[in-house]
Amino acid sequence: MARGALEGVKVLDFTQYLSGPHGTSVLCELGAEVIKIERPGIGEPERQAMPKTPKGESYQFFSYNRGKKSITLNLKDPKGVEIAKKLAAKADILVENFAPGVMQRLGLGYEELSGINPRIIYASISGFGQTGPRRDDVSYDVVAQAMGGLMSVTGRPDGEPLKVGVSLGDYMGGYNGVIAILAALYYRTVTGEGQAIDISMQDGIWAMVFPDRANYFDTLEVPKRFGNKLSSSAPFGAYHARDGYVVICTITDAQWQKVLQAMGREDLSGEQRYATRESRTHNMEEVDGLVEAWCGGKTVEEVFSILKKFGVPCSPLPTFDQVASDPHLLEREMIVEVEQPVSGKVKLSGSVYKMSRTPGDRRMRVPEVGEHNVEVYRQLLGIDEEEMKKLEEAKVI
Repeated sequence: MARGALEGVKVLDFTQYLSGPHGTSVLCELGAEVIKIERPGIGEPERQAMPKTPKGESYQFFSYNRGKKSITLNLKDPKGVEIAKKLAAKADILVENFAPGVMQRLGLGYEELSGINPRIIYASISGFGQTGPRRDDVSYDVVAQAMGGLMSVTGRPDGEPLKVGVSLGDYMGGYNGVIAILAALYYRTVTGEGQAIDISMQDGIWAMVFPDRANYFDTLEVPKRFGNKLSSSAPFGAYHARDGYVVICTITDAQWQKVLQAMGREDLSGEQRYATRESRTHNMEEVDGLVEAWCGGKTVEEVFSILKKFGVPCSPLPTFDQVASDPHLLEREMIVEVEQPVSGKVKLSGSVYKMSRTPGDRRMRVPEVGEHNVEVYRQLLGIDEEEMKKLEEAKVI
């Protein structure tokens, strides 16, 4: 059995912090050999990102760099750039998330490297992409969430715009990068040609925000914030029970009828104001008021049990500690232990890729800075021991 679906695929990882490392970690999880290029001596600043283990190592770095090979290389040194070019000549994929133009200034842009290796797939992930008037703007996740429109539609109707509680712009940048890379790999198997990939975090957020509000261009009405509710259906969202919250999701008219049966309000089954999804959306406050009143007199477990009995899509709304001990997640191995040399056993997220022949593997440890210098430089590039010592003394590696 192959170690993973991408076994034999070699990736050069010129990334830092989240969007890029997340993308290359997915490739690694699926079996690719990912060679992470770090700064000589100290590695990348992301190794110090919060939160940290009791031993002072970054959980974030652990999460996005498991199983990679770490080599050190000074890209500000001409010799370092020449070595990077030699590595690129032997790579299938290169991923970078520097600001647009940085790799070109180093002499490591797509045009130069594709001249050395026409089969290379060169993926760039940035806040606003490689083109457009904002390409040079400094961007972090919250900027992508703001400029992609997500914050404008997130939050309470009478409250401030809110970002999502995780770095969704970064994650989507990484995931979209991986999707494009896998498509490019397939294209290369057919044509033999590599290509450049330009991923914008803003693009990724906008592509998710837009579909539910596509009628904006018909009405020119600015979409409102709906809190936990859905703008196009009711009842939908989190509702107060006596001891917590219950999430209720209805999309179809048949599901609404099941809600009425669960609440013992079949008398409303013929009420025209609630008869269709569209009419319920127009009367959302009334519909939600009915559901809130019913939930408020019961415990979370009582509401959940009744709704489930009638086949209504629903769930309790657990706290984070309850999710972390969820028997379902545990059975699906979504929490795994990884042994690190310094921090010892640490608990991290498992693989979402449940594949019958080549499942994802997230149980690999994170390498030390430059741990694979000898393996990569000597075995892959054929640099002998004497030259290695010279490069180390010159702080090229």
